[in-house]
Amino acid sequence: MKNLVIVKNSIILIIGLFFLTGCSASYKKLSKIDIIAPSNFNEYLLNEYKIQAKFEAEEMHDWNSAKLYSEKGLKSLEHNNIYPEEVSYWEIPKNKIRELQLGYDNLMSVYNEAKIIDPLNLAKAISAFDCWAEQEEEGWQTWDIKRCKEKFLNATHNLYEKLSSNKNQIEIQNKKNKNKDKIIDEATIVTKNKNNELLQIIYFDFDEFMLSSVSYKKINLFLNKYKNQINEYIVIGHTDTKGSKNYNNILSIKRAKIVKQILVENGVESSKIKILGKGEEKLAIMTPDDTKQAANRRVEIKKVN
Repeated sequence: MKNLVIVKNSIILIIGLFFLTGCSASYKKLSKIDIIAPSNFNEYLLNEYKIQAKFEAEEMHDWNSAKLYSEKGLKSLEHNNIYPEEVSYWEIPKNKIRELQLGYDNLMSVYNEAKIIDPLNLAKAISAFDCWAEQEEEGWQTWDIKRCKEKFLNATHNLYEKLSSNKNQIEIQNKKNKNKDKIIDEATIVTKNKNNELLQIIYFDFDEFMLSSVSYKKINLFLNKYKNQINEYIVIGHTDTKGSKNYNNILSIKRAKIVKQILVENGVESSKIKILGKGEEKLAIMTPDDTKQAANRRVEIKKVN
């Protein structure tokens, strides 16, 4: 009987060592790849997964997660399209699924455009989403859940801003125009004009009018920079084209109101803030009717001329 226990323990040890060797092999292979100055989506993504894999392997000693990130990092050099794992891949508590699914859907709705306009933040968002979902599955490292979630939200908000300010760049780059210098000049003009017009854009989840912690921080940063320079504000709410026009008009006003409320809470006089709901009238990214588009679900804070 004693010998049988020893044999079983030996088998378990061998299986464990075999599994660990497999996990560490992909991590070691990824660690040897050093891209100092990434220049495209796949290289950015490899670097982001490399950071995640290193943290899991060397800080958390979680070789299963390190293996996942290492394999996805290596895969990014072989395949053009790499996506975050679907929410169903993870064993997520039921009360966390909706929030993660919204995040996934938001990211995938801008994936193709983001690869052209902002591959760096797309890479950050994809790796951060996997990190967020993984930590939610484990469910006990609340600080890591917050860290990964905020990294994801920051990256996606940066994506939306870039997409909104460069909304014509995708069409420009897709034109069969051999004059590359002209394409760059046109894209630069679009960016400059848009950035000069708007002061701050705040983004919302689908069918939502409450703000994330990242959006709160962006409003605070905006006020710290501009509060003493602005006498009157206009806060304009927008939606995507999903849902009826009447519903979207109401939703856009709700979004404008919540941003006004935050401005007032931060010391701006209510009488100095005008709100307006545009519904789906002024899209940042043109889409067909009844289409979800994260970059269109926004509030614009402008200075009244």
